[in-house]
Amino acid sequence: MVEPPAIGETAVFRAEEGGEAAGRSGTEDYPLSAVPHEARQGVWPITLVLLGFTFFSATMWGGASIGVAFPFWPDLAGILLCGNAILAAYVAGLGYVGYKSGLSTVLSARFAFGDIGSRWSDAVLGLTQIGWYAWGAATIAIVLVRLLGLDAGLQAPLMVVFGLGFCLTAYIGYRGLAALSWIAVPAMILLIAMSMAVALQEIGNAAGPLATGTITVTEALTIVVGTFVSGGTQVANWTRFAGSGRAAVGSSVLAFFFGNILMLGVGAIGAAVYGLDDIVDVLAVQGLLAAGVLLLFLNIWTTQDNTIYNFSVAGCHFFRTERRRLVTFAGAAAGTLLALLGMYDWLIPYMVMMGVLIPPLGGVIMADFFIGHRGRYPPLDDAAVPRFNRRGLAAYAAGSLAALFAPGIPPLNGIVAAFVVYACLVRFR
Repeated sequence: MVEPPAIGETAVFRAEEGGEAAGRSGTEDYPLSAVPHEARQGVWPITLVLLGFTFFSATMWGGASIGVAFPFWPDLAGILLCGNAILAAYVAGLGYVGYKSGLSTVLSARFAFGDIGSRWSDAVLGLTQIGWYAWGAATIAIVLVRLLGLDAGLQAPLMVVFGLGFCLTAYIGYRGLAALSWIAVPAMILLIAMSMAVALQEIGNAAGPLATGTITVTEALTIVVGTFVSGGTQVANWTRFAGSGRAAVGSSVLAFFFGNILMLGVGAIGAAVYGLDDIVDVLAVQGLLAAGVLLLFLNIWTTQDNTIYNFSVAGCHFFRTERRRLVTFAGAAAGTLLALLGMYDWLIPYMVMMGVLIPPLGGVIMADFFIGHRGRYPPLDDAAVPRFNRRGLAAYAAGSLAALFAPGIPPLNGIVAAFVVYACLVRFR
């Protein structure tokens, strides 16, 4: 058995003394304390939850955009391997922090940015997840209406149904996410494999590129890294349930390296063979409409519940409340409203904004944990956390500026600059 992380012992016992408090924090997934030893999981439950998160339509669209611009070998293969290796290394580092500390991303941010300063990370992470949730609710409604030839007037009611319905597993908590993933992830892998087998048989009749024009290698790497760098920044929300460092790092790599490569590759093949950028549309063209609708439903739901779960964790920390289920429902309602207001059309500027604002958060958190705290936080309740950690805030600002203006891959620039600046501020204070 793995020893409980040091930060969890004092913080959990103090936060949860008494049966009522302990029961509430447990059913609410420990939003303001470390996950205790008895709630830890092995590698596969966490891997399936993370794979459900990374199996996402927007990633396939990214794959389609680069799949038509490069020959498969060695260009496209090299881009996918290199980009996803960067993403997986970043996420694995944050995943290890989550395991070792037992804390969510926003609780780690309290050390990195200060008690009040960390509310900025709460706001950035929470609001971006609401935007993704709104986009997902709008997407499934719009695509279903198009695929099934339904009346356009049903789009808004379907957004409401899916916007409120997809939060159910997140409302239950980690157990709900895991239960859905055990069913959905194997089913999605089977449907994708079936479709790709048909596509590869028809590759001689390829429809050709989706669009004319080319993109540079740097732009392609930005797409690959940017697909899930924002969601990956919050990986500690799940790996805090890991029972070992191997489980935390292994699940992160399996999901954000192999899982993301699979989604990008599926998008690239669909674009090359059928001129389509989504596996659901590919299945419909192959005469497998029912399978396409099922895959769409599972694809969106397993990402939506993880997304709104992230929002609930950030929201609980922002308001310093343990009522995570209430925050989950409130976030789903807000996301549904955004979907009705037209979030579907705002995706591109929204993704650009996230690529600048979120990755530097992870860089600061890792630098603070591995260098500032030498790989071991003090107990949260005993820690002398300042109102504002000026070093963390300065490093975050530097990372954001690097993501905006430095040449290269913006998300990677933000992570590296934030990490280096914080490390220097700690070493030379």
